[in-house]
Amino acid sequence: MLTSIIGYPRIGALRELKFASEKYFRGEIDACELEKTARDIRLYNLKLQKNSGLDFVPSNDFSFYDGLLDTAFLLGAVPERYTSLGLSPLDTYFAAARGYQGENGDVKALAMKKWFNTNYHYMVPEIADDTVIRLSSTKPFDLYSEAFENGCETKPVITGAYTFLKLARFTGKKSAADFADAVAEAYCQILAKFADFGVKWVQFDEPALVLDMSEEDISLFTAIYRKILANKHSIKVLAQTYFGDVRDCYENLVALDFDGIGLDFIEGKRTIELLENFGFPGDKVLFAGVVNGKNIWRNNFPKTVELVKKLRNIAGNIVLSTSCSLLHVPCTLRNEVKLGEEFRRHFAYAEEKLGELESLKNILEADCPENTTDYLANAALHQVERSGRNDQVRQKVQSLTERDFVRLPEFSEREKIQHERLGLPVLPTTTIGSFPQTSEVRAKRSAFRRGEISRNDYENFLKDQIAQCVKLQEDIGLDVLVHGEFERNDMVEYFGECLDGYIFTEKAWVQSYGTRCVKPPVIWGDISRAKPMTVDWSVYAQSLTTKPMKGMLTGAVTILNWSFPREDISLRDSAFQIALAIREEVLDLEKNGINIIQIDEAALREKLPLRRSDWHEDYLDWAIPAFRLACSGVKPETQIHTHMCYSEFADIIKDIDDMDADVITFEASRSDLTILDVLKAADFRTEVGPGVYDIHSPRIPSKDEIKEAVRKMLGRIPAEKLWVNPDCGLKTRGNAETVPSLENLVNAAKEVRNELAD
Repeated sequence: MLTSIIGYPRIGALRELKFASEKYFRGEIDACELEKTARDIRLYNLKLQKNSGLDFVPSNDFSFYDGLLDTAFLLGAVPERYTSLGLSPLDTYFAAARGYQGENGDVKALAMKKWFNTNYHYMVPEIADDTVIRLSSTKPFDLYSEAFENGCETKPVITGAYTFLKLARFTGKKSAADFADAVAEAYCQILAKFADFGVKWVQFDEPALVLDMSEEDISLFTAIYRKILANKHSIKVLAQTYFGDVRDCYENLVALDFDGIGLDFIEGKRTIELLENFGFPGDKVLFAGVVNGKNIWRNNFPKTVELVKKLRNIAGNIVLSTSCSLLHVPCTLRNEVKLGEEFRRHFAYAEEKLGELESLKNILEADCPENTTDYLANAALHQVERSGRNDQVRQKVQSLTERDFVRLPEFSEREKIQHERLGLPVLPTTTIGSFPQTSEVRAKRSAFRRGEISRNDYENFLKDQIAQCVKLQEDIGLDVLVHGEFERNDMVEYFGECLDGYIFTEKAWVQSYGTRCVKPPVIWGDISRAKPMTVDWSVYAQSLTTKPMKGMLTGAVTILNWSFPREDISLRDSAFQIALAIREEVLDLEKNGINIIQIDEAALREKLPLRRSDWHEDYLDWAIPAFRLACSGVKPETQIHTHMCYSEFADIIKDIDDMDADVITFEASRSDLTILDVLKAADFRTEVGPGVYDIHSPRIPSKDEIKEAVRKMLGRIPAEKLWVNPDCGLKTRGNAETVPSLENLVNAAKEVRNELAD
């Protein structure tokens, strides 16, 4: 019995890569120092994995920003607007990831989307009709050599050819099929070069195989790999899938000349059924994903042992593996010094999951697995009933009726009432919620948490920040204001801290995109609201202005999706528990004079099942009602906003409209406003604010650029239904970028208003 993982976190146990990268962006360190930090992280991870007894240690799972972006650079699929800047290779890479504005030019970043059903974001490769696909980077080979020179034989990991083509954006008339031969040839060259190094195994990640696949998709996948696998040389090739099952192509997959096939037995609803119905080839190795790579709860050894026993009756040669890359969990529990043992013993971060694989290997190699010490200790742990049960909350969920999910009157009538009540101009301007959190804000928050300043001093500081933020927005000329969210560390963690049923970690950082890391809270028990969470700050901010002030909340589905969820109750019940708590907050805001309330559902699409047939029963049938539950009790004149970002919305646009919000703001700038055609085709009734500029890039959009975006929107959205706003919150940006960007936004909106009035 051998063990493997698909990939490992690359940010460093204390986010060393994040801090070094940001210093590099600010010009405080050079490329050599950044690379030294990266190398230190890689070598630490290699040593850790090797010492844990892991048999298949991955290499090339490290990235400075994103693995799919690395693959685009590996294959030479880099748009000319970046290569023509005349920058170093590293800075060209960062220009594609973050955008560039400087003496060499002004370019936007590549589009960014959610990585399947996770909160990780990938950069979307662009392929033009004249793109020449060819092997253009030495990174995978350099990292293999680095590991080998440090005493570790690794399994190089590269995004698979099919997944690369399926996730790429084709900007001309050509499609994936037109580039299939060139991509396959590049992968043949990759294998040939690895063969020269004496590599034993290469892992091609093919998560796109768990999506719905047409006959055309299956033919494309098969044709690509027939060519690649005919040129394996001496290398064994692993096709690694994750995030679901491969029900559409299982027979095609196992018929190809792969030496190993990695399957997900955690999220793969039908994976075991596929093996039972169709068998598994005796000449291939099954890399069985039995340790959850996305959640932090300890593996249930008795259940896993029973599963592996079943698999042994079907597949002769099995390697124990994680269900997906450990990129999606924190690095190590060792840094959680403030977390009590009553909680810690239930958790396994990336490092601890290495230990779980080793324990499972030892258990399964024993003559009597059920009598081993690790098995017995784990079985006892899973029989412990955790604290956190709240019968009153459970009863509230059980007592919900259809009326609790319906808002009256209907949207069209509410829209008229709200327009009259609010008196906003056409093309009203606003922001998504947060304003830049300076080093001073973060320092004060840390000082308060450490007890170095009093609550009174901290709250007075926050009030001063809010007052400055409100004045800034009034000076800029925005129509609907926000309080800036300076009291919030994170849009989910903040609410978790205000709710009963959550517990919090200290160092459980997970990469979201690039240098952006999040620390998801943990849903430990039943969720309820102990006290108002945002009312005082919103009321104070409203007292400073006569303009409408938005109350800012995070929605139940996003709170759930961006937390580590429980595994002992359904996601539906967890969502409804959180929605009831948010509903109480919404009603309190309304009662205290807040007439616009934004309930962000940035992650609504994130956990949408990857297969269309599972969408409603497994997700939408409770996710959409959860939003409606949170806001259905408000008065007609109270305007409910929501926000969504960095996902594909076209296929669920009708469901989004059914949320029955009054205004929805979308991320749209990085995707060239393609959402507009979708909204028009769907006859979308909700008022909308597609983002007019990208806040995840440091570049400042010009007034004319924003005017052009607004005009484009007006070609598809009636002026009376269109809002003008950035595409996301401004927390991660600096004031030097934010202020001129918003000034350009407001001036652009005013000029277009004048054009409409003429």
